[in-house]
Amino acid sequence: MAGRTGKQTVRNMLLSMAVIGMVVAVIYVFIPHDESKDPVKRVDYRVELLTARRAAAYPVAAPTGLPETWKPTSVRYDGAAHDSWHLGFLDPAGEYVAIKQSTAKPSEFIDEATQKARRTDATEKIAGRTWQRYQGPRYDALVHRDKGATTVVLGTASFDKLTTMAQSLEMKRTPVPSATPTKSAAAG
Repeated sequence: MAGRTGKQTVRNMLLSMAVIGMVVAVIYVFIPHDESKDPVKRVDYRVELLTARRAAAYPVAAPTGLPETWKPTSVRYDGAAHDSWHLGFLDPAGEYVAIKQSTAKPSEFIDEATQKARRTDATEKIAGRTWQRYQGPRYDALVHRDKGATTVVLGTASFDKLTTMAQSLEMKRTPVPSATPTKSAAAG
């Protein structure tokens, strides 16, 4: 009798699992879902860019003239952390490309930003600036050292796409409007 009860328990468990499986299948079929939608949202970085260009001690880099197929996905500026600037994109093929800048010690900043990519002997002249190539297990990068700040264009994208981003960069500072009135405004 004990053997028969054990067989019924196993049979009941299997039937229960089959019923649960069918319920899950029905829910999956009838609940609308769109798997073609890209879960990564496009961000508007204009406010953060303006803030960074007013606050940073160096000209902040941002692309101009990139096609709409380049999707901005992340942005942040941290004045307390060596004026660090980050602007991330997905290129037209969905590969990651980012611009990072900082006034931190260049060797430490480059190592952290590129996640330990190593400097190569290759340099490139892009948009009037000299960029050093770095290659790494996670990211490849182009690095430009300038007075006061280091700029890194990095990502999982090819060097061609990193070069496209570097070519599009406009390095700019936006002066903070003066609070003191001019003579003509004070006289009026």
